[in-house]
Amino acid sequence: MYKQRGLRLKLIAAATCLLAGGVAHAQSSVTLYGLVDGGLLYTNKTLNTTTGQNAGSQFSMIDSGNSPSQFGLMGTEDLGGGLKAEFKLESGISMSNGGFNDSNGNLFGRQAYVGLDSNYGDVKLGLQFSPFFLSMYDLDPRDCSQFASGLVPYVDNLITTGIFNANAISYSSPKVYGFQGSAMLGLGGVAGDFQAGRNYSVNLKYDTGTLLVEAGFYDGNAGGAATPIPSTFAFEGRIIGVSYKFGKLTAKFSFVNYKVAGSFNNNVYGGGLDWLATPRLDLNGGVWYTSDRDDTTNHSIMGGIGSDYYLSRATTLYAQFGVVNNHGAMDTGLSIDGALNSVNGTTVGADIGIRHIF
Repeated sequence: MYKQRGLRLKLIAAATCLLAGGVAHAQSSVTLYGLVDGGLLYTNKTLNTTTGQNAGSQFSMIDSGNSPSQFGLMGTEDLGGGLKAEFKLESGISMSNGGFNDSNGNLFGRQAYVGLDSNYGDVKLGLQFSPFFLSMYDLDPRDCSQFASGLVPYVDNLITTGIFNANAISYSSPKVYGFQGSAMLGLGGVAGDFQAGRNYSVNLKYDTGTLLVEAGFYDGNAGGAATPIPSTFAFEGRIIGVSYKFGKLTAKFSFVNYKVAGSFNNNVYGGGLDWLATPRLDLNGGVWYTSDRDDTTNHSIMGGIGSDYYLSRATTLYAQFGVVNNHGAMDTGLSIDGALNSVNGTTVGADIGIRHIF
């Protein structure tokens, strides 16, 4: 009996401490968040990575048919005077097998940073998205869907370089008269070799809420700290584009250049429309033309359309259809998962799935 009473007293004391701690840190918050997405993919052609030839049609369950599956923790603490401490830890996960996906292959391989946010801007230290990649996301009419969007030629060219940037320091300015800019410096993390894996990126945008004009740049060196999925290719990237909203219809157009010295120099011209047809139904589509500036016989054109039906604020059903046509050595695919590369000629594909946000 005394043992039980002592246990109760310990539990009451522990609860009291927790409550007191909650009062003392009332200006702090930590949020668990995430997204889970699983789909079914069909393509009428599949690349045989050994022979480079068509291996036939495929029908498979894939992870992240529309949006990257992920979970994470983010938090802030109000330090007073408009200054806040912030952090984010974000992991990519596979709905197919429970492993890592849509990241650089590490546990928190999507984002892992700590920073300070104030009226004078936002400073972050750690693994984070580059301003160049964020500009591409802003200017994609299909919100960088994992299927038949501007994200496919990006990853087809560069894997994850420029998306997940380790050892990075960034600054984003406040918005002033519609203008906002960001700059990032990634340190390679190799002792004695400052240039290995070093990268930097900037962007600048003018956003009125109706009109968006944005440009970005990326320059990175090979090497640096190794990750399970390569994220430190040497490349230069440039992007410029515009977005305009006509009520519930948004039009977006962009030009992107991906250059890897001694390998390729690809221009990608893209554009499309996004229409919120009803509060529950969103329709979107886009076309992307890729051309190798060093050899114009290498080119591809990819088009995709999609529909999202919102069952609730958190759960969405989606269906997407895409076509890609490759010439020369170009191998643009249709899907980040399951069909990143394709064969010469025309490939047709589609996917359906369900996405839930928490």
